[in-house]
Amino acid sequence: MEIKAEMVANVWKVLVTEGTAVKADQELAVLESMKMEIPVLSETDGVVTRLAVAEGDAVNEGDLIAVVSDK
Repeated sequence: MEIKAEMVANVWKVLVTEGTAVKADQELAVLESMKMEIPVLSETDGVVTRLAVAEGDAVNEGDLIAVVSDK
């Protein structure tokens, strides 16, 4: 499952690495926009198979944040 940015923002913090097992609703990263922190959540249980951002990156709406695959 592809997890995408919902808005234009900066990647403030990345909380997982590739290979990390995650649960549904677990925070993968935190975006910052207009001094607001927006958590990016996994939509399913699985393993992070691709991490497409790093801290400090700028993302646009629809940009890929991570891919979470079934275990």
